[in-house]
Amino acid sequence: MGHHMNILILGSGGREHSLAWAVKQNPKCDRLIVAPGNAGIADIAECADINILDGDAVATFAEENAISFVIIGPEAPLAAGVADRLRAAGLLVFGPSQAAAQLEASKSFTKAICDAAGAPTAAYAHFTDGDAARTYIRAQGAPIVVKADGLAAGKGVIVAMTEAEALAAIDDMFDGSFGDAGAEVVIEEFMEGEEASFFVLCDGKTILPVGTAQDHKRAYDGDTGPNTGGMGAYSPAPVMTDAVTQKALDEIIRPTMDEMTKRGTPFQGVLFVGLMIKDGQPRLVEYNVRFGDPECQCLMMRLGGQILDLLEACARGRLSDVAVNWADDHALSVVMAAKGYPGAYEKGTVIKGLDALPENSFNMVFHAGTAEKHGQIVAIGGRVLNITARGATLAEAHKNAYAMAQAVDWEQGFYRSDIGWRAL
Repeated sequence: MGHHMNILILGSGGREHSLAWAVKQNPKCDRLIVAPGNAGIADIAECADINILDGDAVATFAEENAISFVIIGPEAPLAAGVADRLRAAGLLVFGPSQAAAQLEASKSFTKAICDAAGAPTAAYAHFTDGDAARTYIRAQGAPIVVKADGLAAGKGVIVAMTEAEALAAIDDMFDGSFGDAGAEVVIEEFMEGEEASFFVLCDGKTILPVGTAQDHKRAYDGDTGPNTGGMGAYSPAPVMTDAVTQKALDEIIRPTMDEMTKRGTPFQGVLFVGLMIKDGQPRLVEYNVRFGDPECQCLMMRLGGQILDLLEACARGRLSDVAVNWADDHALSVVMAAKGYPGAYEKGTVIKGLDALPENSFNMVFHAGTAEKHGQIVAIGGRVLNITARGATLAEAHKNAYAMAQAVDWEQGFYRSDIGWRAL
């Protein structure tokens, strides 16, 4: 495979910072540009201010900068068909087509695929009408899960423990609090068990597992408070034993990939498989078509520079030529968020103390929602820093990550003190 590559990564979060950090360790990486990037990414790569939802703009930029490989980080450009536009321009791209990205962009599409593939998942019903949805909820009872059908930035899911909560969610969605995403809803049975994230690369033919992780969705310690985009993660997830992993591949992932190929929309990219595991049996919660955030940060910490070879092989349809070189290690990432997140929070507060923190292959602060103003790092998002450490054991990774978190001087920030508690 080609040497000396000019690489463009699309995105601006902690996921993209960790991807850039890992890709840069590979000697094949010549020039690295991230668009639009953030203050942390600017330390290790060039940042370019382009609209990543505009395929024409990205293609023009790639041409002007002799880009040899584009890695698409977030789901929005994938759902907007940016990968298709770049491929049409003759570029090598990591990330699925718009048609294949429906596995994340449409809950009802995924349910139809699972039905066809016989993949074990929650019983569900799809509604475009509020009254019909309410009738179904009254018949099913609670607990029950209500989801906006489209992309709602990880926030369009309500796990209703009472019927009243579920009915209120329906009112919300059909009254438009989730924009266009809520004009259709999927209502699912509530699945009990332990959740895990399983990441596989697919090139349309070959499936290559690249790691497991467990994410912490609730804002506060003890898994309490509102749902967020993720307050921390660790990898690997002990619940993903060899047997559970094999079942997930055989019963869920391979049948899904075969069904996508059969429909003429083969999947190329990373498939993030959200699983619920009970009594050793995995069931599908959801698919995402990009790396999870903050799970990606843990995976990149563990994989390092080899990720570029893996992503390139995937994009070229040559996954069968590569293998993952696993270390027997653990990684843990703690999210520092702005106080008030996932609700309203203050923007522009100054973060100090980052210069004093170690940055090496065992300890990294990945930036998620930062910018640089007058030589200072300021918080501009809800999830702001991903403090990530690797260790021989999960306990060691935990100790290292929290030592760094405590050294950050940012009184407007908060973080959970119990990431990894299920495994520890």
